[in-house]
Amino acid sequence: MNEQRKRRESSIKSSKNIITACMVIVFVFFAVFVIRLVDWQLINGKEYSELAARSTSYTVKTAATRGEILDKNGEGLVVNTTHYKVVLDRLYLDEDKRNDTILKLIEILDNTGDKWEDSLPIEVGADGGYSYRKDSDDDIKTLLSTEFLDLPSDTSAETCIEQLAERYEIDGQYAPVQLRNLLSVRYNMELCGFSDSTPYDFAKDISENAVSAVSENTQGISGVEVQTYLIRAAKDADLAPHLLGALGSITEDEYKELSAQDDTYTQNDSVGKFGIELACESYLKGTAGAKIIQRNSDGAIVDTVETIDAKPGNTVYLTIDSKLQQAAVKSLETNVKAAKALGKANSEAYGKKGLGEDCETGAVVMLDVSDFSVLAAASYPTYDLNKYSEYGDYYVKLAENENSPMYNRATVGTFACGSVFKPCVASAALEEGIIDKDKEIFCSQHYDYYPTNVVECMHYHGDLNVTGALTQSCNYFFAETGRLLGIDTMYLYAERFGMGEYTGIEIEESKGFLAGRDSTSWVPGNTVQAAIGQSDNAFTPLQLATYAATIANNGTRLKTHMIDRITNYERTETLSEFGEAEVVAECGVSEENLKLVQNGMLRVSESEDGTAHSMFGDYKVRVAAKTGTAENAGSDHTTFICYAPYEKPEVAIAVVIEHGAKGQFSMQVAKDLLDIFFDAP
Repeated sequence: MNEQRKRRESSIKSSKNIITACMVIVFVFFAVFVIRLVDWQLINGKEYSELAARSTSYTVKTAATRGEILDKNGEGLVVNTTHYKVVLDRLYLDEDKRNDTILKLIEILDNTGDKWEDSLPIEVGADGGYSYRKDSDDDIKTLLSTEFLDLPSDTSAETCIEQLAERYEIDGQYAPVQLRNLLSVRYNMELCGFSDSTPYDFAKDISENAVSAVSENTQGISGVEVQTYLIRAAKDADLAPHLLGALGSITEDEYKELSAQDDTYTQNDSVGKFGIELACESYLKGTAGAKIIQRNSDGAIVDTVETIDAKPGNTVYLTIDSKLQQAAVKSLETNVKAAKALGKANSEAYGKKGLGEDCETGAVVMLDVSDFSVLAAASYPTYDLNKYSEYGDYYVKLAENENSPMYNRATVGTFACGSVFKPCVASAALEEGIIDKDKEIFCSQHYDYYPTNVVECMHYHGDLNVTGALTQSCNYFFAETGRLLGIDTMYLYAERFGMGEYTGIEIEESKGFLAGRDSTSWVPGNTVQAAIGQSDNAFTPLQLATYAATIANNGTRLKTHMIDRITNYERTETLSEFGEAEVVAECGVSEENLKLVQNGMLRVSESEDGTAHSMFGDYKVRVAAKTGTAENAGSDHTTFICYAPYEKPEVAIAVVIEHGAKGQFSMQVAKDLLDIFFDAP
């Protein structure tokens, strides 16, 4: 019993010791915590507060450089050029001296003759009074809106100045001009969202004199910096606006679609709206960077960390040759104007319309036969891409122009093609056995098999075989051949040659309209009109060039394209290449039959009876061609297709001059391009 009592007493004593030890440990920890708390809050509280303040950070987005667009030889089409701007950074700007800093900058730039960002629609008169600027209704509406001053529409300019001065806590110590200018800058800062994460561009595109003056006269003034930035612009503004395209503010739908593929898009981004800018958006975009700026409680910057480096977009090389493109643009303008001038003179001389006096527009496309790459594609009239903006006055002027300069006639415009359709009909009829090389059809000039669809021929040709019919462009021969062939077979061959089919080009294009296949109603008599390129046939110049290139390529149609390769921004590494020829279709015409058609097209230029002999009869290289005249409201359209050299084709061309009346002008456009390509005199 004694032994058990001793063991129990010993156990109780041991438990008490453990409890005591635990209490001591808890007390020690508590004491340490209290001491640290006193240290943090009482003894060194200020120091630790400042340390915490130093962790205050701001994330600032750094813009990405958009990639450039070059021609096949590396010549710039859309490039980035370096400019200078004056920037105010709120993180560094001394708030107490902000107004003085602004006025100092205005004085410097006024002395150098440079402009600063001025959006306040109020001016100061000679008497020191305030009035609204003329022609600034939209700006005045913004100023008086609920988002800003929230004042009635009849509020005076004087009252606006008073309200702005009160809004920005600016007293009356300034002269009227100084006050007005200072308020303009402060107002524009607010419009632009000036904040710790959004610096303010005080002046853009300043001169080198201004760079020096600002740098020298703002030493010691914090928050003012001269920065370089890039301006994206077309090197030759009216060379290829329809092809290159433009940028615009991202829409809600575009943001949803693009951000689903790339989460770096923001709702403030600009994106490609059409042309190559749209087609190559993912290549050109680049990726914005970010930096974290840390400052202490006094506002001083203590650290700047670049967390994400901005990555420039890639460089896009096109298949376009700038030299050929320039020739295309110039020749189109010259020949459209010449056709109009001749038409006007003839109209006055003969006292009738429809002689070309209404000619205003046209288009041309030139392809490389080896791979169907676009060497040139011009639409007239053209416009200045650098002035273009979705919402600017220049855009409004373009939109109101009755000749629609923004309309890309080369790839989107569809036109009745006329007799350039005849090589397709000839190919189909030969292959289907409807005609052969020797079969003759007697042309009496007036084809009236279908009394409701009478076809008139330009001349009385008598007996002609297929070669002669192509050479002299006999409507009678092809009306009868088309009737025997039938519309269904006719349009099946037309599809294989690329008419009424998408070509595959990367930018916007129309599918065209193929008679019979796309017609809403049809009677047998329509077939004879379709066979001579009339009826409902309507194709883009791009499709006609693809068609000509397919004939030149012995019936193999390739994918038409305009992008050659993609490199990194510095152009040191090729990322993707697109130059390899891609077969789309075979026309299904034997070599023997196609050779007959090719020979007929050669005779169009070389035979004295040929409709293109006057232009190409003694040309430096042999040219296979086909002329066309298409009836429509107003003067006839003139069309022309060709390829050269005949023996080993290198290029194919299609020209459409709307209401051109005389074929000489469309042929001249093609000749001007061939002159450049073959360096002909």
